Amino acid sequence: MLTSQEREVGAPEVGLEWPAYRPFTAVVSRILPLSQHLVRVTFSGPDFDVFGTTGLDQRIKLVLPMPDGSLGDLGQDDPTEILAGTWYARWRALPEAARNPFRTYTVRAIRPERRELDVDMVRHDPDPGSVAGPATAWLRRASVGDAVIIIGPDARTADPTVGCDWRPGRARHLLVVGDETAAPAICSIIESLPPELTAQAFIEVPSSRDIQNVVARGASRVAWLARDAGCETAHGFEAVAPHGELLTRAVYAWLPRHMAELATVVRETPEQLDDVDVDTELLWDSPVDPTSGDFYAWIAGEAGAVKALRRHLVSEVGVARTNVAFMGYWRRGRSEAP
Repeated sequence: MLTSQEREVGAPEVGLEWPAYRPFTAVVSRILPLSQHLVRVTFSGPDFDVFGTTGLDQRIKLVLPMPDGSLGDLGQDDPTEILAGTWYARWRALPEAARNPFRTYTVRAIRPERRELDVDMVRHDPDPGSVAGPATAWLRRASVGDAVIIIGPDARTADPTVGCDWRPGRARHLLVVGDETAAPAICSIIESLPPELTAQAFIEVPSSRDIQNVVARGASRVAWLARDAGCETAHGFEAVAPHGELLTRAVYAWLPRHMAELATVVRETPEQLDDVDVDTELLWDSPVDPTSGDFYAWIAGEAGAVKALRRHLVSEVGVARTNVAFMGYWRRGRSEAP
C-alpha cells in the first residue's frame, strides 16, 4: 500500500482513477454504548486518511469475520485490486459457505486526520426462539482489536457522493423520517443543515432510553418517538407500539398542517404507484437528480412502514415522486440480502 507520506506528496497517484467504493482494513478501537439499543463502534484503519468525508446518509458495508475469525481476501491489501474495484467480484467468486457476511450501515463520523471512523449500530432485542443475524451476533461479542473489512468511499474518486440518497436540491422545507436503523443517517443530516433550511425529523426508536441529543440549527426540529410508550390500536392499548406505527401517525398528522410548504410539489392528480411486494422485492426509490420545488422528503427504515408512507405521500397527498426518497433498508423477519 502507499504510505501516508507518499499520499501527501501525491506523485505516485497522478492519473489514477480511484473506485467510488473500495475495501479498507480496519480494527475496532472503541465501543461506546449510546443508549439501550444503540452502540457506537469506532474503527481505525491505516488508509482512513483517504476515506470519503461526504457524511450525510452515505452507505458503507461492514464485512464481518467468519465464525473462525477469518476475513478472507477481497483485495483489501493489494493496491492493484483496490484500483480495479474487484472486491465484490472476488466475494462472489467464493463458494457460498466461504463468503463473509456483510451488512449495510452509514457513516456517523469520519476523522481522516486521526484515521478513525464512527459507525452507530443497533443492538436488537432477541426474539424468543430466533437466531441472531450475523451483525447482531458480531456486535454482542465485539471487542477492541477485532478486525473487519469496511467497504467505503475513497475521497480521491471522481464522485465522492456516490452512495448518498440525500439530494434535496434547493428545497428549503425538509421532512426526514426513519426508525432506529436510519437514526445515524438522520442525525448526520440534521447536524449538517444550514440554519436557513427548515427540517422536521421524526425518529422512531424502541425505548425512551434511546433518545439522543442532536443539535438542530435554525428552525429545524427533531421528534423522537419511543415504542415503549405504547399507543392505542384497533386491538386496544398496546404497551409497546407496533414497529412503524408511531412514524406513520406522526407523518399523517404533520402533513395537513404544512400543506403551504408542499404547494410547489403537489400534483392535482396524484400518481398511482406500482405495488411493491416488500417480502420479495427491494423498496428503494431515490431521485437521481437534485429536486426542483421547495419541499423534499427522505424516508428510510423498515420496508413495510416505508411502503405505507410512500403510498400516502405520493398517491394520496400527491407529492411528486421526484421530491421524495424512500429506502426500505430491511424487512421484519428477513435478513439483508448482499
